[in-house]
Amino acid sequence: MNRTRRIWALGMIAVGMGLIGLQTARTRAADEPAAQKAADNQSPQPLTVTDISADQADAVIAAALKKCQEINVKQNIAVVDAGGNLKAFHRMDGAWLGSIDIAIKKAKTARYFDMPTGEIGKLSQPGGPLYQIEVSNGGLITFPGGLPIKAGGQIIGAIGVSGSTVQNDHTCAEAGAAAIK
Repeated sequence: MNRTRRIWALGMIAVGMGLIGLQTARTRAADEPAAQKAADNQSPQPLTVTDISADQADAVIAAALKKCQEINVKQNIAVVDAGGNLKAFHRMDGAWLGSIDIAIKKAKTARYFDMPTGEIGKLSQPGGPLYQIEVSNGGLITFPGGLPIKAGGQIIGAIGVSGSTVQNDHTCAEAGAAAIK
């Protein structure tokens, strides 16, 4: 093995050992609250997550579709669950193929950050605190048309609408999100 390869190999071993030490420290720090609860005879409790049902997702799609028809636009409508996974989708006849992915990404973006995509867009302008966030998470959409869906004050999913102007996309998404109380 030549000198350069030996130095590289030693460097990689050192990096690996450092990462192992870092991971061990993180694990130990993360375990401390659980260890304290165990010492106090308290069992950690799992999180409770409320998720959008298939029936609710269908109702969201139906309400958004109704609004699209009222304002005479052809849209793609996506609904994601609490985990950001696609739950329901509707592509109106004649809606742009290129807007399929945009509608899904609007819904995911709204759920990932629990806010309207248009608000994220305002924060992601040059010089803003979220500048260039749209390149994270496999690509985000930071213009209007994506909204969280709430039930009883808790976010259970999100809707994304694309295929017209951003104002029309937002209007149709609002109608869809409003279907769930």
